[in-house]
Amino acid sequence: MMKPPQSQDFALKETSPNIGAGSVTGNKNKLSSTYDLVEQMQYLYVRVVKANDLPAADVTGSLDPYVEVKLGNYKGRTKHFEKKSNPEWNQVFAFSKDRIQASVLEVVVKDKDVISDDFVGRVWFDLNEIPKRIPPDSPLAPQWYRLEDRKGLKIKGELMLAVWMGTQADETFPDSWNSDAATISSDEIANIRSKVYLSPKLWYVRVNVIEAQDLIPSDKTRYPEVYVKANLGNRILRTRVSQSKTLNPIWNEDLMFVTAEPFEEPLVLSVEDRFGPNKDEILGRCVIPLHIVQRRLDHKPVNTRWFNLEKHVIVEGEKKEIKFSSRIHLRVCLDGGYHVLDESTHYSSDLRPTAKQLWKSSIGILEVGIISAHGLMPMKTIDGKGTTDAYCVAKYGQKWIRTRTIVDSFAPKWNEQYTWEVFDPSTVITVGVFDNGHLHGGDKSGGLRDSRIGKVRIRLSTLEAGRVYTHSYPLIVLHNSGVKKTGEVQLAVRFTNSSFINMMFMYSQPLLPKMHYIHPLSVIQLDSLRHQATQIVSMRLIRAEPPLRKEVVEYMLDVDSHMWSMRRSKANFFRIMKVLGGLIAFGRWFDQICNWKNPITTILIHTLFIILVLYPELILPTIFLYLFLIGIWNFRWRPRHPPHMDTRLSHADAAHPDELDEEFDTFPTSRPPDIVNMRYDRLRSIAGRVQSVVGDLATQGERFQSLLSWRDPRATSLFLTFCLIAAIVLYVTPFQVLCFLYGFYLLRHPRFRHKLPSVPLNFFRRLPARSDSML
Repeated sequence: MMKPPQSQDFALKETSPNIGAGSVTGNKNKLSSTYDLVEQMQYLYVRVVKANDLPAADVTGSLDPYVEVKLGNYKGRTKHFEKKSNPEWNQVFAFSKDRIQASVLEVVVKDKDVISDDFVGRVWFDLNEIPKRIPPDSPLAPQWYRLEDRKGLKIKGELMLAVWMGTQADETFPDSWNSDAATISSDEIANIRSKVYLSPKLWYVRVNVIEAQDLIPSDKTRYPEVYVKANLGNRILRTRVSQSKTLNPIWNEDLMFVTAEPFEEPLVLSVEDRFGPNKDEILGRCVIPLHIVQRRLDHKPVNTRWFNLEKHVIVEGEKKEIKFSSRIHLRVCLDGGYHVLDESTHYSSDLRPTAKQLWKSSIGILEVGIISAHGLMPMKTIDGKGTTDAYCVAKYGQKWIRTRTIVDSFAPKWNEQYTWEVFDPSTVITVGVFDNGHLHGGDKSGGLRDSRIGKVRIRLSTLEAGRVYTHSYPLIVLHNSGVKKTGEVQLAVRFTNSSFINMMFMYSQPLLPKMHYIHPLSVIQLDSLRHQATQIVSMRLIRAEPPLRKEVVEYMLDVDSHMWSMRRSKANFFRIMKVLGGLIAFGRWFDQICNWKNPITTILIHTLFIILVLYPELILPTIFLYLFLIGIWNFRWRPRHPPHMDTRLSHADAAHPDELDEEFDTFPTSRPPDIVNMRYDRLRSIAGRVQSVVGDLATQGERFQSLLSWRDPRATSLFLTFCLIAAIVLYVTPFQVLCFLYGFYLLRHPRFRHKLPSVPLNFFRRLPARSDSML
């Protein structure tokens, strides 16, 4: 069953950007090799270092100097110093060559004043005489320039400057004042700069609670119901109530947490006695700093330890510690042999264990050029005008990157290139595009968020090694009003493997570290631990400067991917049907063969059948040769571009508005009771159908079991009699004869067929199942 083609508006488009200064498009005037996956952007750089012996500008004899760098209509200014004639600024200004409309650069020293700033002196530069700098050349050395007055005469004071023409590959570019963001105030400059972030190093903390000794409950007339509560950060886990209701309870139960280096929070354990509902008495507690906890790299158990339980009592309003301590027996370790999942398992960008000693060597390099976007939608309104301040975030492994924000543009050009080490080809890089909601005084109003514009995922194993992929990816966002294209982002991607043999060997290795298979974690545990991990990553990155905000991190990590969605359930059902489509098509084709719809094909199949029965050793080679030929035939139509978001596959373009509204509803729901009732009834009807299908599958399995279980004595007797006769016949009759007979019976002509079910099928359907015992 062929899927109808996706709308051209939502399709991937191949592009031919002038990247690498022409290294891909054929232009031989290669300017720079540093950024070879993005278009070269020319900038005029001005580095203002310091001034010396500046003259006093006002009657008081003091000077509050700052520097203004002017190029046509663009002005950049340094911070000012109070009463200082030898200030040091060391600030860099970058002016986009595309926007330069002047032939002269003017650097003016001014004195900050209450009414109007006074002119101190200036330096001129002719743009035609400014040198070019191409990294990795060393930085241009700054020089002293004598200041001139308005008439061009030399005056007292010097200014140390460096002026050069370069590209965005210059190492000073990320921290420079940029003419592309000239309208942004100095306080907000940090919010628009490009940055690289690292996810914190995550560990699983395993707490094996074994037993406690010498507990002292306050009520000695009853058996204590004791459990252990473990607290790490804001996460609390509890053991079951001990079955041994004594003063020496036993649990032998595992509790698992996620934590991140550096370890800021200790592990706090408290032993508590449950008096009744919401009535608990703390019998003792202990605090374990994580930096003293043993780190485990394999499945061997760590040593157990006894910890004293402290208990405090209130005496005359003061807290006093009881000297005699109960004890608790624990096995605590930092499990470094697991990979701590912080992303959806379907889109993992990293599969390495926590402990660095267990890492294998890298197999290649991933390079991504974030070139530009176009056709972006206005994401907010400033002064009555729709605008977008777009930036990109890319996440692969522990490294996150954030491009600079291009202010007020629906077609931003970033042209930034980033590199990651690759340790496994079966990983995914995620690139998200966002609108910066914290500019133009947005932080002061509070509650603003960075809006999602769209997201792109690229699986590395789908890329040919060494090839540069230049495509424009549609940015697709699902709203409660339906699927919407918010623009396109243009990327250049190259995956280079260092060793072809090493990469091919990776395909024989387990996907996750071996601890996941030796001591597997349950699905429920993994879901809980992933939730903890995403919260930790989000809280750490929001504390960076500038922060990578919570809504950005959660969107990139697909935090809400586990939530129920009618649309996603339908999409997964149709995916299953497509996978089964090949088997269904084969079944239809074989039915046509059996029914002699095309006599020539049926005769050919008879011939093939006879050959394979006479020469059974040809069966497996024939199957593998057939698969090989199909694979070779499909090579002509192999995918030539990376996969991208598919609206038809996601069932997004045909989703009912109410289904989308349900998908975007909060948890717990915020909708009125009548809508919730309607959705609940709909969910019950769907769940009823699913329940019926699951029950039918269980029934078929139970019928197979009942063949030998004597649940139906007559059916089991018949089956055992058949088995005995079949065994005798198979012993005395050559196998090839049986195959001939069965094959010709199966391929018999329609005139020898009747429409009633066969005897084996009738027998099977009469077998009992356990559905009779269901309430």
